[in-house]
Amino acid sequence: MNKDERIKILRDLIKINSVNGNEAKVTDYLVSVLKEKKIKVQADYFDEDSANLVAEIGAGNGPVLCFEGHQDTVAIGDAKQWKYNPFGAEVIGDNLYGRGAADMKSGLAAAVIAMIELNEERGKISGKIKFVATAGEEFGAKGAYRLVESDVLDDVSAMVVGEPTAGEIIHAHSGSLNYRIKSFGKSVHSSTPERGINAIIGLNYFINAEQKIFENSPVDPILGEFKHSITTINGGSQVNIIPDYAELYGNIRPTMTLGNQKVKEMLAKTIKELNTEHKLKLELEIVHDFFPMSTPVESGFVSQVARAAREHFGPKAQLGIINGATDASVYVQKYPTLPVVVLGPDTWEVAHQTDEATSITSYMNTIATYKKIAKLFFE
Repeated sequence: MNKDERIKILRDLIKINSVNGNEAKVTDYLVSVLKEKKIKVQADYFDEDSANLVAEIGAGNGPVLCFEGHQDTVAIGDAKQWKYNPFGAEVIGDNLYGRGAADMKSGLAAAVIAMIELNEERGKISGKIKFVATAGEEFGAKGAYRLVESDVLDDVSAMVVGEPTAGEIIHAHSGSLNYRIKSFGKSVHSSTPERGINAIIGLNYFINAEQKIFENSPVDPILGEFKHSITTINGGSQVNIIPDYAELYGNIRPTMTLGNQKVKEMLAKTIKELNTEHKLKLELEIVHDFFPMSTPVESGFVSQVARAAREHFGPKAQLGIINGATDASVYVQKYPTLPVVVLGPDTWEVAHQTDEATSITSYMNTIATYKKIAKLFFE
């Protein structure tokens, strides 16, 4: 493909509104592009407007390299704050603007184009290249969970997740565990609070305890400090009524050292102790449970990816970690030894922001890097 054809595919993807769902439209478009290029592709439609997509090239019993990405985006927020149309895919100089330009339709398009061009070049592949596009990564990763319930990824030997990294090679990232604490009380008029049970007070006990649950958490040698936060709280409906219900949400970033199961046990133990000691009625609900991922820097796959990225991104292609989770958080639950790296175009800092953008230079470098990774992988 020439440069204009490559840019057109990315612009077409950005023009499709796949905010918090509606991935089926993206899938339809990618299916048409891949079929036109004579690439085997299969779509899996589910729910009302969601879909996963799997395409592959190559043959034989050799290793399988997988390029993976998600088709959904976060919401645009206040459209009036955007200088550029969030679905206009405008090109200004070296930048291409729009929701999903960074996270992660540029990575998605780069993987599609790399696969098409590798197939057209007819180079020898002693195995298969698989392209996977998922639904719902931004909230709940429902597409990734649907994939691991099948056998689609059972033959995958290594994976590149195309999230925006500006060419940095992310070999490890934290998990993400979202939880809700429900507090139940008894509603009465605020003139006689002693007759009721204030559900907000129950949450207050938990908030104070939460600061101590993880205070001596071990530092992960790769992912660093353990991170935890209470992020939202809701309770009460009227100023002169004692609330009989309140709730809060928290987010925790599990590491390889302090993993998801241990975190859940610590939370449950705290809730049980608070209920017993203070006669509360608190309940714990785990909302999302994404695992950390870590591929050793000395692994052959990381070395191959680093070599490819440095050829095209230069000094930007450093090894690194992030505290964000990806679809890989789901995959490593079923495939704990699967080598995974996260590598894509510009850049975490602009993802989810007003006037989100990717640079065309970074997008082109990503396509070239993906092709080089594949060639090294099958040498």
